[in-house]
Amino acid sequence: MKFKNIIFLKSCKKAADFPKYPYPEFAFLGRSNVGKSSLINMITGIKGLVKTGSRPGLTQAVNFFVADDKLSIVDLPGYGYAKAPSEIRSSFMPMIKSYIAARNNLKLAFLLIDIRRIADEREGEILNLLAKAKIPTAIIMTKCDKLSNNQIQSAIAKTTKAFGIDSDSIFITSAETQKGKKEILDLISNFSSSNSSAKVES
Repeated sequence: MKFKNIIFLKSCKKAADFPKYPYPEFAFLGRSNVGKSSLINMITGIKGLVKTGSRPGLTQAVNFFVADDKLSIVDLPGYGYAKAPSEIRSSFMPMIKSYIAARNNLKLAFLLIDIRRIADEREGEILNLLAKAKIPTAIIMTKCDKLSNNQIQSAIAKTTKAFGIDSDSIFITSAETQKGKKEILDLISNFSSSNSSAKVES
């Protein structure tokens, strides 16, 4: 799979504003500074599609993109950013919960975890929400270029143990080396439904 044309559709902070369209949707979730924006730019092949920067917390709403008039990519706010204003920080998890509950066309969720840190109850909460909504989920371990192969395998083992999941649900990635790009695109392709030329409602 290779994207030809991706457009930013809209940015929303409440479910009532979410766009209505027939496209299969693919959501990217994770803590602030996990490398979510860089990963989306990597898989789409568009360097500046999603803003990146050294300051975490740039994504503070649910951002919708439409790719090739056939599927949607959604960038959700990064949670856990302690330096964000409390009123903004406290809105992130409710925003994520409302998104998961509202999107009937959500085909697959990607939960991103920095491979250098241990996932905790926040990731567990997200996984439980997705499981209750019966949304298939792939765990994406980012920044693998920062670790040795032995360290990577150790991190995978700790994550599978923490969540009681199979290692087949975990994908190792690096926005720097583009490792994991093909695997993620293959997942998106496999979970996509037929193409649609219907107009987007926003």
